[in-house]
Amino acid sequence: MVRPPQPELTERELEVMHVFWQKDAELTAAEARDALENAGLARAYVTIANLVRILVEKGFLEAVNAERPFRYRPRRSFDDVSRRLVADLVKRVFLGSREQLLVNLLGARNRLTAEERALLRQALKEDE
Repeated sequence: MVRPPQPELTERELEVMHVFWQKDAELTAAEARDALENAGLARAYVTIANLVRILVEKGFLEAVNAERPFRYRPRRSFDDVSRRLVADLVKRVFLGSREQLLVNLLGARNRLTAEERALLRQALKEDE
């Protein structure tokens, strides 16, 4: 039985998107595969090519040329996608409670690092 296509990113699709976001360049499927392999994630070329095709169909990537090898770039930014994923996490796991997310997140660690505390202070200051 075939699963219906997912509107958001699967784990493997997210791996591929991270390559495009981190490289901040137009890449071929082969270049994306090579970058994943260099990061310790060995995937077959055909797997990455299929994931790139799916990402184009879902609107996360777009082709930038019409001849082979096709080059792709992100259509959606990391910030946009990550905000949507976090909002989905809050909605599905914490039933919409950002408070519960924060309690869970901060309770999972013994201590925040100085850098994490500074980032949290800055984010709270900007929110006021």
